[in-house]
Amino acid sequence: MNRKLFITGLMMLAMSVQAQTARKFTLNLTDDGKAQMVCFLPQTSTGRAIVGVPGGGYSMLSNTHEGTLASEWMNKQGIAYFVVNYRLPNGDRTIPISDVEQGFRTVRDSAKVWNINPNDVGIMGFSAGGHLSSVISTMSPYEVRPNFSILFYPVISMDERVSHKWSCINFLGKEGYKDSKLVGQYSTQNAVRSHLTPPACIISANDDRLVPVVTNGVQYYSAMRNAGNECSLFIYPSGDHGFGFGTWFKYRDQMLQDLGSWLKSIPAPKQDAIRVACIGNSITDGFGIDMRTKFGYPAQLQGMLGDGYWVKNFGVSSRTLLNKGDFPYMNEMAWRDALAFNPDVVVIKLGTNDSKPENWQYGAEFKQDLQQMILTLRPDLAQPAKKKGKKKTKAAAQPAGPKILLCTPIPAFKPTWNINDKVITDEIIPIQQEVARQYGLQIIDLHTLMQNDGDKVVDDGIHPDAQGAKKMAEIIAKAIKE
Repeated sequence: MNRKLFITGLMMLAMSVQAQTARKFTLNLTDDGKAQMVCFLPQTSTGRAIVGVPGGGYSMLSNTHEGTLASEWMNKQGIAYFVVNYRLPNGDRTIPISDVEQGFRTVRDSAKVWNINPNDVGIMGFSAGGHLSSVISTMSPYEVRPNFSILFYPVISMDERVSHKWSCINFLGKEGYKDSKLVGQYSTQNAVRSHLTPPACIISANDDRLVPVVTNGVQYYSAMRNAGNECSLFIYPSGDHGFGFGTWFKYRDQMLQDLGSWLKSIPAPKQDAIRVACIGNSITDGFGIDMRTKFGYPAQLQGMLGDGYWVKNFGVSSRTLLNKGDFPYMNEMAWRDALAFNPDVVVIKLGTNDSKPENWQYGAEFKQDLQQMILTLRPDLAQPAKKKGKKKTKAAAQPAGPKILLCTPIPAFKPTWNINDKVITDEIIPIQQEVARQYGLQIIDLHTLMQNDGDKVVDDGIHPDAQGAKKMAEIIAKAIKE
């Protein structure tokens, strides 16, 4: 028995040692070396990576307990860990933002060499670094936006009356922190977007006297929850501010257990997964469905297709295909994100809001705007067909672009918000069919396939409920697989 225990102990020790840091090094993020990134690569990698952003009120960097001290725990989990020692803003917010974005760019560009899944890179920020992390999570371009966020007692509001005054002044500047427009813009609870803002975990202490949790972390959680995004909030009874990964934090073991469990709940898409971009309005967004990130049609589509696919929701409520409509889709961050996602399959479901009289007055331009969207996704479709026998050029050998599935709007069972089903059936759908024929696209006639599903929409008669979203997902999944 003792021999078995001894052998088991040796095995556990070997596993612990194996999971330690395999390599530590520092990289310059700026030519002058004033911004650097300290890198900790694990012995055994899961492919996950986290970029750490220390706090310090934007006046200094607390980069030990809010930075490098986390490396041991991270590497034991098989997570590559990177601490960005960013330059302080001194009123120029673009300086720390650019440093952290460069850190993300470096990690993703080096993903293959460092055994990292570029689609599984998160951010972890503390206090003012939590604010900076939330800025990167909500406002940065898709290419350098994290896949998930961990925010320790974050500064969220830039209103110095309800936040940490010096973080606000140092980030926005002595004049900027008085500018209500800037304060609103960089109070990041206002920048949360459905589906586009990554899942978040917020960690705070109830007795935090420096950054009040109710007007900061809780506000970000509320914005995430109201947007239907994945978000968890852990508030411990005590700990004040700045505990980070410090061993003195009374609830450290519980915090690490909670954080580890949360990280396990965030799925990592396979690097070779087929990418599916769902473009659309509120029906794609999942309006009327609580927790639409779980029960909207794109989420249910993901479940049906399995982990060989990576489905992302780029739906935005109220949007039109028409560029002269009241809220044109192609003006949105979601459209830019969808392009940057570099999808293999694109599902386009727009047209419902275009049927409103105030929008359809520009209906003569619907065809050209639809063509613009398609040709932006597939520029090759603008090229004339090659004659038989003609030698293929180098350009012709390049990938053609994503497969495009063009969906007709589902029926409008009620004329809510002036949405007009007759305009949809008599004018919008014929144009969609014509354009699909022109470019050889597959069309999914949701209007016909769901004409008897008035019991699967919410009370407004426009938006599918969870069951209606399930039927949409089933129809689209079948089309994708075929």
